[in-house]
Amino acid sequence: RRRRHRQAAATGGITVETRARFGYTAAVGSTDDGRFRRLTVHLPPEYAQRLFDARNGGASDQEMRGIIAEGFKEIYFQDGGARAMGLSDVEINDIDYLDLDY
Repeated sequence: RRRRHRQAAATGGITVETRARFGYTAAVGSTDDGRFRRLTVHLPPEYAQRLFDARNGGASDQEMRGIIAEGFKEIYFQDGGARAMGLSDVEINDIDYLDLDY
């Protein structure tokens, strides 16, 4: 079962649903106030692979959150390069829940 999930994620990516406080570093003049958001974001297969590799390598929760935050930055906040290019760091804090689907 675990292998099937990993194979599905490696080809189709991973969907992350969460309600958490997101903080970020942004360009001067824009808001960087952290706030709670409920997001459902589909991350590409490379993020799924990084998460599986990190978990198998004994990564901490903080490291796993960092990988998800990078994916949210690229896919949600920057829309794959179409906006918010001055955004440098995204953090996930105060997680109410986090659900992964393959």
